[in-house]
Amino acid sequence: MTDTDTVWSAVGELPPAWELINLRRVARLESGHTPSRQHSEYWVPEDCTIPWFSLADVWQLREQRQKYLGETEQKVSELGLKNSAARLLPSGTVVLSRTASVGYAGIMPQSMATTQDFANWVPGPSLHADFLFYVFIAMMPEFERLRMGSTHQTIYMPDIKSLSIPLPPRSVQEAIATFLDRKTAGIDALIEKKQKLLCLLAEKRSALINQAVIKGLDPGVPMKDSGIHWIGEIPAHWETRRIATVSSKITNGYVGPTRGLFVEEGVPYLQSLHVKDNCIRFRPTYFVPEEWSGLRRKSILHEGDVVVVQTGDIGQVAAVPPEWEGANCHALIVISTFREGMRGRFLAWLLNSPFGFASLKSIQTGALHPHLNCGLVRELRLPCPPVWEQDRIVERIDNLAEAQRRTQRVTQEQIARLHEYRQALITAAVTGQLDIPSTAATLTAAASATRTP
Repeated sequence: MTDTDTVWSAVGELPPAWELINLRRVARLESGHTPSRQHSEYWVPEDCTIPWFSLADVWQLREQRQKYLGETEQKVSELGLKNSAARLLPSGTVVLSRTASVGYAGIMPQSMATTQDFANWVPGPSLHADFLFYVFIAMMPEFERLRMGSTHQTIYMPDIKSLSIPLPPRSVQEAIATFLDRKTAGIDALIEKKQKLLCLLAEKRSALINQAVIKGLDPGVPMKDSGIHWIGEIPAHWETRRIATVSSKITNGYVGPTRGLFVEEGVPYLQSLHVKDNCIRFRPTYFVPEEWSGLRRKSILHEGDVVVVQTGDIGQVAAVPPEWEGANCHALIVISTFREGMRGRFLAWLLNSPFGFASLKSIQTGALHPHLNCGLVRELRLPCPPVWEQDRIVERIDNLAEAQRRTQRVTQEQIARLHEYRQALITAAVTGQLDIPSTAATLTAAASATRTP
């Protein structure tokens, strides 16, 4: 090592026969490049046959579960390579993303080239590619420390060149890589199982909400045709009504203010990003002066109002809870002043159902910038049960949603802990904190145990 080498903070005292070494002593560093787009002869489609890994492909590596690079979105020609700084690199080269998506690694399964967004390491005889791959995963916190830039983050080449890694004998590297292949595969399978559980919970929740707000809670009641073709039948004692007939006030939140008007304390100013899954998730970031809000009273919210995301994530809806009484809002449609026939909380769940989401999507306008307008929302026809039944339905859905949120929170926490364990296991293995005997030592021990005395 030299004084200019980057010392990885996770490395402590190494086992005997291990050393901390500058990566360039055991691997050749190659930078990628992009052949000039001004020379069309470099980019003749039928001549572009060489896989060329770019930022468009880095998504493959973000979950850190894919070891080998897959199919590339683009390819380059031999002529383009000959006339640029890019090189055709051998299989087994370990790539490290160094710009934009920083710190993700993968191994080339075949000869490939890359863009300049990657630092490419061709391992020498004393370095196993799979071991280096796991070292780079373990070094992710170090890469986060090294990256520079506010809008376009980069690890600069001097830092890349100064990287040092722990290096055990090659047989131990192979044993560590084999051990981590097996262990991480088990962890990844468990994570995937829990992620599937989250998807199933979301599907079940949607189906139960849709059933409750469209068909009611009693499966034995007589049914009738709703007259709305994508709903079908509804309970015979229900009505269908336009939103305009159950709410005397449908308006827009103000588009504004500029950031210069925000204050540290004042009236909460809700925006579309705060509305998700019939909840308002507002972190205390945006406040406006009381005087400003008072001059824009039409968009002041009251408990029981229903807010609908107008642009962006169209179809997100929430009922306003008591704690957001008096808040103002930006670019949301506000449905309020409900008459006797409709509860705001029932309408919110109705619009949060698959039926409601499809209904809102069906009336969005604008090809380049889709949005909702109040006039079309007013005319939406919806199923409308008696108020007492709306209250029962809301209570049932609220209880269901809370139970599923608890399960979701627990599952998400379990997934987060599994990710932390996976990272800690990889770090411990590649820094010598785990006793992983080499493959040769394991085979020798097994042979001795089965030898006849």
